[in-house]
Amino acid sequence: MSIYREYDIRGVFDQELNVDRIKKLGFVLGKAVGGAGRIAAVGYDARTHSPKLFEWLTSGFNHAGVKTLKIGMCPTPVTYFAGFFEFNGVKPDLSVMITGSHNPPEYNGFKITIANAPFFGEQIYALGRKIETCDEEIADDFSAIEIDAIDRYIAYLCEQFKDLKGLKTPLVFDIGNGVAAIALKAILRNLDIDAKLLFEEPDGTFPNHHPDPSEEKNLEPLKREMKKSAQKYGFAFDGDADRIAMLSGKYNFKGDVLAIFLAKKIKNPIVVGEVKCSQAMYDEINKFGKAIMYKTGHSNLKVKIKETNASFAAEVSGHLFFNDRYFGYDDAVYAALRLLELVKDGFDFDREFEKLPKVYSTDEIKVKTTEEEKFNIIDRLKAALKHTDESLPKIKDIIDIDGVRVIFENGWGLVRASNTTPVLVTRFEANNPDDLKTIQTSLMAALEKCK
Repeated sequence: MSIYREYDIRGVFDQELNVDRIKKLGFVLGKAVGGAGRIAAVGYDARTHSPKLFEWLTSGFNHAGVKTLKIGMCPTPVTYFAGFFEFNGVKPDLSVMITGSHNPPEYNGFKITIANAPFFGEQIYALGRKIETCDEEIADDFSAIEIDAIDRYIAYLCEQFKDLKGLKTPLVFDIGNGVAAIALKAILRNLDIDAKLLFEEPDGTFPNHHPDPSEEKNLEPLKREMKKSAQKYGFAFDGDADRIAMLSGKYNFKGDVLAIFLAKKIKNPIVVGEVKCSQAMYDEINKFGKAIMYKTGHSNLKVKIKETNASFAAEVSGHLFFNDRYFGYDDAVYAALRLLELVKDGFDFDREFEKLPKVYSTDEIKVKTTEEEKFNIIDRLKAALKHTDESLPKIKDIIDIDGVRVIFENGWGLVRASNTTPVLVTRFEANNPDDLKTIQTSLMAALEKCK
């Protein structure tokens, strides 16, 4: 059951993700959405085993009477996109993206949407229980209908962003041997945007660097290229192109900072952020719009966007979900084009960043624990923080929508249980380095007592 996660299904190919289990995944999921007559759109990333997983999944769908629309290798957002349109006279009832995202090459997984809504949490766990007790014998049947979702997606974005045509700002994109270039290269060519692409060939072994732009070390090739060829802005994608990083010659703009910039171009914006976002993001956006704090996780944020009719949502890691002028899911290719609109308008990213309140923050710091204990530790920490502890700075507020975000006079600290791995995720922010050290040290000490 460990492969059935909060937001997706994920494991090692040919071990947890073996032929029997993945055929049953297709069969059980197909039956869950109604079986015969239902339509599934399926895409996959560049990992070497993704086509094989596609065949196994399709066999299960066919056994359940579900027709498969084959997108082929593509970015994750193309698979989401396909759910909103008709192909060959039929509209998909569900979509499945086969991807290991930024995990090591031996991993793969499945992201599922039904009726364009995220399939997550108890839905995935219940599906897993049915798969693990299923005794159906499922023969090979790889028959599927190929569709032109990638071309449709490229044409749609070219039309949406036709005002970018001929943009001359020096740009470089690090594809990281993921799948972003499958769509991005044609879009840039059609819009006559002259940009340099690094590691554009899809290669699921990721020979140049790990495709996770939230890790600073993975941005070194991009930084070197920007410096060597005097590119003004650089962008980096994760393996399946649903997360983005943006760099200038001076700064790496995290997702919450990009949210501030993007919100300025939207009238009366409503922006959903996660609990790891900087307080500066909430404070700045609240000056001209409305910022809402919510749980971490792409499925959670998609649900909150619909609930609040928000303009967009943002995660620090670079997931950007646009509901304004788009469909409300995380799409790094689309996000890059929205950022290029700011570039075209003459937005000075460095100057605007330097105008923001100066804060000092840590990256995510992970504390190893067990699946069984991680949520219990959070509960014990919540209880402990209700009592006065002189070792902690004065607490102004405690936000417990996702773990514990403790608000102090000059900063905050977060401790939350990861929904996907056996770790506690911590992050700290303060107005100066001394307060940052105090908040981090004292809250980590309080956490240690609860382990």
